[in-house]
Parts: sequence; structure tokens; C-alpha cells
Amino acid sequence: MKSLVTTALVMLMVTLFAASNRTFAASDTLNVYASDSRSLEIIIGSDTTTGGLQAHKAYKLVSLDTTYIYFGAITIKSNFTLIGALGLNNRPPCVQPAILQDGSMPANLFTLNATGINVLYKNLYFLGTSSSNTNDVADFPDAIRVPADSIRLTLDNVVFEAWYGDAVTYSGNWDKFYITNCKFRNLAQPSWYSGEVLRNGWPGTAYTDTVEMKYNTVFCVNAYAACTVTKSLVNYFDFSHNSVVWMFKNPLWLFNLTNAKVDDNIFYGVFAGNSDSSEYLGQWDEPFSFETPCTIDLDTLTKSTASDFGVDTSKSNWRTLAEAKRTIEVKNNVYFTPAALSSYLTAWNDTATVDKIVLSPWMNNRTTKMFADKTTWPGLVESGNQNVDPGYGSSILDVLYSGKGDGMGLLDYIKAIRTNVTTTDWWGYQLTQVGSSENWVPTWPLPESADMQYSNSALKTAGTDGKAIGDPGWFTNGFTGVTKTTVTVPGTFSLSNAYPNPFNPTTNIKFAVAKSENITLVVFNLLGQKVKTLVNGMMKVGDYTATWDGKDEFGKSVASGIYFYRFESQSFTSTKKMILMK
Repeated sequence: MKSLVTTALVMLMVTLFAASNRTFAASDTLNVYASDSRSLEIIIGSDTTTGGLQAHKAYKLVSLDTTYIYFGAITIKSNFTLIGALGLNNRPPCVQPAILQDGSMPANLFTLNATGINVLYKNLYFLGTSSSNTNDVADFPDAIRVPADSIRLTLDNVVFEAWYGDAVTYSGNWDKFYITNCKFRNLAQPSWYSGEVLRNGWPGTAYTDTVEMKYNTVFCVNAYAACTVTKSLVNYFDFSHNSVVWMFKNPLWLFNLTNAKVDDNIFYGVFAGNSDSSEYLGQWDEPFSFETPCTIDLDTLTKSTASDFGVDTSKSNWRTLAEAKRTIEVKNNVYFTPAALSSYLTAWNDTATVDKIVLSPWMNNRTTKMFADKTTWPGLVESGNQNVDPGYGSSILDVLYSGKGDGMGLLDYIKAIRTNVTTTDWWGYQLTQVGSSENWVPTWPLPESADMQYSNSALKTAGTDGKAIGDPGWFTNGFTGVTKTTVTVPGTFSLSNAYPNPFNPTTNIKFAVAKSENITLVVFNLLGQKVKTLVNGMMKVGDYTATWDGKDEFGKSVASGIYFYRFESQSFTSTKKMILMK
């Protein structure tokens, strides 16, 4: 009798889940079409309540046959979600700037301007190149600006291309950034100290709560994959499983960090422009005390950071107390400078009389000694880092040379900057050309996709977690966290029971794809409200495993209870139950 009651209850829950899901999708998500006569900032900006808040919880860009155009910044003042519908081979919809009547371009795309809001961008292509195939090299436009405090910004599976300011810049205090599965390409333009991924805006004094950057690729960028500046306290910093490939200046700004991880990354051809005397002696690259600028660069804490870190700086031994509290892990990273670049730089210094450059190592002497001194820095751990060639495809190396790719080669760019020759050209890798077609869409897959699948087999399982070093998305159809588990061809679609179940905090969900179709795998709660999308897009035939970590779309841990996961394709639908027990 008890089992019959349980079965009936579960069936009722499934029924309620399906009905509630339809209601949620219809009332809380607004589908946005590129064919709308209004531009994107008008559509989103006009969809507000009388109090100025967004009328819908989420906005979905569903057009894949053309791009979305904006004429001005989109200011967000309440919780906001923008998700793209994925097309063939998981291609996302594209957003790009229009040309204004005076011939200029909009200064930036989004401004997050309300304290404490949660903002999510997922499955999108943000292009800084305008609809007339031009870029703003004068005003340095940013894709996302965060001037407000305590913002939680989540970016997942977003391509940022040709933003000549920053992809994300923030000046608010105690903001949180969760950036996964993103591609940042060609953030490089004539002004070498602009074109950055995540930047604590000038003068870089904002306090930072959290930076988590995982499973991303930073490709042909002028400076900084993560620039918290660290003049003020950063509560937590995690930079793991990222591929940073070709960068004129330093990839990270780490000096003053207190609690951090830098694991399982590839740093290939970074700090290619190194530092000259004005940057080095002028403390552009070494803001606290002089040393050789390098990739992993630490310094002792400033007194103000030590105080913010909870150390009583009135004590005479405040520095010793502060340094002993720091926990910084640097494990299983790969760093490599191709011979063509190192030979060029060596030859440059052999002939240069005035503008010699300081060649950047992996770690300078100061940082190396800090990791080695376990008495002063017991919480600093460094292991498994190696100088080895990942074995990228030939087109990746071609970035060095003019005439082999688009724009000027990186070597000519270095020469222009180091001889103070003004250039209006850019360097990079196959910058997207819009053309004149009204139904233009981005090249997909990204043209570097094949050559980013490096050939060094030892690195493909060398991560601290057994995953590929760098961004594993190049080997998993872009789905990090969804792995292909067998090479057999399934005869039918199927969805397996989650394991473990009950679970805390992580469970695995196996499913089989019998033919290439658009697949969704979504977690819902008992009310039928969507909690987390695990898979959304075209998938090839195979057996897969998806992992759910008990967090929602914003990265926030959910409560204990019963949850459902629903698999849908054109040919098969199945729903199953799992229990999160904390």
C-alpha cells in the first residue's frame, strides 16, 4: 500500500512539474526576435515595470539567421538573465553594435547599475565589430560595465570578440564574477594597454569578493585575462582550466592576493611584448617592489590589505601574521614560449641600444622564494608546473607573422610598439568580418576550433582533476561538465538514473544520443520551476555523462529536497527524480 501511495505521489509531482513548467516559461521569459523593428536596447529597456525594474525574469534571443543590433547601452537595474537559443553545432545568436547617425559607435553594450543584483549571460556571441565592419579604436568600448556594488555576474558559454576596451570592467565594491566556458578572442588593437578580459577599472581600488574563471579560452588579447589589480582585498580568486594563448602583456595580476588557486591552465606565448624600462621602472608591471615582471607574480601584502585580511596591523609582527594566513595554490599549469618568439626577442635585445626589454619568466626570483619559504608562507603551494609545448595546430603559430592571418603579425606589432611607431592596424587570429549581407551570422564553429585541439597526449589527462590541461571545451564539443563516456553507437535514446541518488553535493546523469539532434537536459524543482540547464544544443551520437553540483543558473547552492531532471530531443523525452540531501 505504501509503495502505491508513493508511486501516485511521484506521478502527481511529475504532472505538476510539467504544467508548472509551461506556466513558468510563458510568463517569466520573453522571446526576443532579431526581426523586431526595435533594436535590442529598446526591446529590453522598454520591458520594465513602473518602478523601472525588468518586467520579465529572463530574455531569450531566439533568432539565428541574422544578428541583434543595439544603438546604445542597455542599463540593467534588477535581476536579469539573457540566454541564447543554440543552433546547429551549438552556434549561439550574435549581438553587435550599429553605426550611429554621426558615424560613431555605442560606447558599451551593458551597464549593470543596481546594488546586489544577479545577472546571467549564457549561450551568446557578443561582437564588438559594428554592422559596417568597423571598430571603435578611439573610445575603447566595453561589453559589460559593472559600476554598482555587490553584483553577482555569471557568464557561461559566451563569445566575446573584438572589444577594444574590456570584455568586463568593474568599479563597484564586493562584486562576484563566475565565468565559465567562454571564449575571448581578438581583444587586441593599436593601443597595447587596452583590450582586456576582466578588469578592475582604473585606478583599480575596488574591493573584490570573488573571481572564478574556469574552462575559458583567452586568445589574442593585449593584456590581462584576469586583472583584479589587487590594490584592495580580493576575498577569493580561482583561475583554473583556462587556455591563455598569445598575449602582448602579462596574463594575470596577482601580487596582493590572499586566497587563490591557479591550476591546470595553459599559458602559451603570453607576455610576448614583455616590459621595457619605462613600464618596468615606472612600476606599470611591478606596482609594489621591483622585480622582473612574470606570469606568476606575487609580492608581500600591503599594510592596508593585511588589515582588511583581519590582521591587527598595530602589532609589530603584523606582516609575519598576514603572510602566514595566505593560501595560494599554483598546480599543474603548462607554460610555453614558441622558439620563433623567443628567438625574435633575444635578437631584439642583441641589437637594441635604447629600448631593450626585460624578458618575462614563469616566476621571478621573489615569487620563487616565497613558495620555497614554508616558514613564512606555509600556505603557498606550487607543484606540477611544466614548460612544455602543447602542440597546437599550425595556424595558431601563424599569429606571429604578417600575411599569414588577418591584420599585422604579432612580431610586427611588437616592433611597432617597442619603436614607438604609431599603428592603426591590429593583430590577432581571423577577426570576424561582417560584410554587407543583412542576414550575416558568425563563422561557426570558431575557425580555431581544430587547431586548438593540441596534440600533446600527455596533457589531455594531466589536470589535477584528470581533465585536459587548459580549456577542455575544445575536446568536448564545448560542453564542459558533459563528457562522452564511450565510443559505441547507442541503438536508442535513453536517460539513466542519477548516481549517487540521494546525493550531496554532486550527482552524475548518464544519457545516450542515438542520432544527432537538439538535446536539452534541465533540472526542475517540485514547483516545476527551472533550476539549472545542464545541456542545451545539438549533440552527436554517443553516450554522455552530465554532472549537477546542486547549484542554480546563478551558481547559488539550492536547498535540500526532491528535484526532477528532464531530457528532451525531437525523438525522445524522459523525466526522472533525484534527491539532494545536505
